Amino acid sequence: MSQKSKKKAIWIAIALSGFISSSYAQNSSGPNLVQQYGCLNCHNTDQKLVGPAYKVVSEKYQADTMSAINTLAQKIKTGGAGNWGRIPMPPHPNISDEDAKTMVTWILSLKQ
Repeated sequence: MSQKSKKKAIWIAIALSGFISSSYAQNSSGPNLVQQYGCLNCHNTDQKLVGPAYKVVSEKYQADTMSAINTLAQKIKTGGAGNWGRIPMPPHPNISDEDAKTMVTWILSLKQ
């Protein structure tokens, strides 16, 4: 990796860490949105229910958080299966992109 690439990667990591922490600190609507949209019927912060615990999801996607925000927000909207077991997550097409990304940002801010 070139010196220029290393510097760019460092700046991206710094910007991303600031984005996640400031997004959560300034907009703690993530917990409200997961409750509003009924996500807590299948997910819990600390324990597996039907779907994985949010803290486990956060841990799995910490390495590439920016990509995970987009990927997981899309997964909320379109549903999916196979990443966490046989039971599929149903699609939630009525959740806005902004709300989905807010929820994912909050989930990724959780630590085990």
